[in-house]
This record gives sequence, C-alpha cells and structure tokens, in this order.
Amino acid sequence: MNILPPSPPPSGTACAARDMRLTAFPAEPAFPHLEGQHPCFSTTKEGHAQSARLHLPVSPGCNITCAFCKRDFNGVEHRPGVAARLLTPEQALEIVHRALELCPTINVVGIAGPGDPLFTSHALRTFELVHAAYPSLIMCLSTNGLMLPERAAEVIAVGVRTVTVTVNAVDPAIQAVVSPVIAWQRQRLEGDAAARRLIDNQLAGIAAVAGRGATVKVNTVLIPGLNDAHIGTVARSVAAAGAAMINIIPLIPQHHLAHIRAPSATALHRARKEARQHLQVFTHCQRCRADACGVPGVSDFAPQLYGDNLAAEPTFSHG
Repeated sequence: MNILPPSPPPSGTACAARDMRLTAFPAEPAFPHLEGQHPCFSTTKEGHAQSARLHLPVSPGCNITCAFCKRDFNGVEHRPGVAARLLTPEQALEIVHRALELCPTINVVGIAGPGDPLFTSHALRTFELVHAAYPSLIMCLSTNGLMLPERAAEVIAVGVRTVTVTVNAVDPAIQAVVSPVIAWQRQRLEGDAAARRLIDNQLAGIAAVAGRGATVKVNTVLIPGLNDAHIGTVARSVAAAGAAMINIIPLIPQHHLAHIRAPSATALHRARKEARQHLQVFTHCQRCRADACGVPGVSDFAPQLYGDNLAAEPTFSHG
C-alpha cells in the first residue's frame, strides 16, 4: 500500500479557509479520554504530569538499522533504546505488579524497546498477559512500523489502543540515509528498496490500526541537514494515513550521526510550526528509556524496580 501525500491546496478563498482551519490546532486537550491519563498523548503540561507510565523492556531485536540509534543495556543513560535488562513476558507481568505498588498513579503500560516490539512475539504476549490481569490500564505500543500492517489485528486484539510509529521521512532518498538497511520477509533490503518498503509499511500500518480504533501518534527525529526541511511533508503524509498527533524529537548526536549537532531551539520551533499545519503537536517528550517508570521528567522508579535479583543477563531465548 502506497499512501501518497495529498495534493497542494487550491488557490483562492477555499485555500484561505482551509489554511485557517489547518492552523487552528489549539493547545487544549486533543484527546479528552487520554488527557491526564496517558502522559504521551496529553497535550497540556498539566495533563502530562498527572499520570505515570511504565515501559516494559521485552523486545530483544530490531528489523531496521537507524543511523542515530545505539541500543544498549545500562542503568545510567536516559534515552530511547536503553534498558537495565531484558525481561521475558512473564517477568514483565511481575514488574507491573511491583510497579503499581511503588507508583499507584501508573495508568499506562507501554512497550518501546529496546528493539522493535513487533519484530518478535514477546511484546504482544506481554500485552496479552498484562491486559488480562489489569484491563483498566492503557496499553501503548511504540514501533518503527515495518511489521505493523500484518500485525495490526493482533495489536488491537491484545488490548492496545494507543500506538506510536516512528516516521522520519516519506522521501526514500532521505529515509535511505536514516535507515539504510532493513530485514523484510527473510531478505536484506538496502538503500532505496529498503526505504520504499519501510515508508509504505509505516503509512499502511498507521491506516490499519487507526481504522481499527487506535489513536496514533508519530515520532519524528529532527536531524539537521537531513530531514529538517521535510517535516511538513511527513506530517501531511501521516495525517492522511490516519495519525492524530506528531512528536518532533531533537536528534541525540550519537552512533553514525555523532558528527551532526543537535537541532537548535529555533529549528525545533520551526519544525513544530510546520507540523502543526496538519496535526496536533506533542511538545513534552522526555525521550524516555525502554524501562522507564514514573511520571516523565518528574519521578523515576526504575532503579527500585530493577535493583533486585532478576536475571542479570540482558538477553533470553528468542524462541
């Protein structure tokens, strides 16, 4: 499925009216049922700080390579792709029990790594266990989207209702630099072929889960000199596919993009302004670890959760 960006708006009065509508996304709650319940879908600072979330690091591997991504196991770095250790689905359920005792305001259980949650079956099995034990908790998935079209029905079946898809470009020439290699149907795809497959699957996956009732947010890493002039096009394309919100994440200079400076505040503001023409923009991201627990930017219970006798090995059998 290839969802192309909408055509440019017509000129004249109709265009002006449409532009007024597109620039009218307010700072008020975009999703009343999630405001104050899910910090990553709350558009006000108050709502963002009301509830805690728990990330479960159960995903061992990834099916794409991203130039900015360096996954690791440690207890000191505060960024995506990092966790203290890897959990089995059964261990993850025990972590939920203990996390709720430490932090009763947890409303969200999310899986965001350290690998991609849809590359293996561990994340969906974990959601199944947690949703059965705690049906009132919000289940949240964060994925690169490559496997989302074919697993969309499973995602909804295990109770997930909020989905975040990382989309860094909808231009294959840009995407091929961001993610030069992917693993797709037991094949290694590189360059333009990899970029086109990933983009097509991301947009098709967004449409698939949005069409099944999930609220979809897109994460876009802002990379100076690469996709910083492309953010409006990304926002327009994912909105057409069914996304309802976008989160522009400043690049953390590391791995193969360690030579690129982080975007300035001005560049971030400009990117958000462009995205806001098409989508509600989330602005409170704390770039959380894959094992975060607590209120983002306010409290952190992860050291208490993982300072126990859980198996110290960072990996387990992929089954």
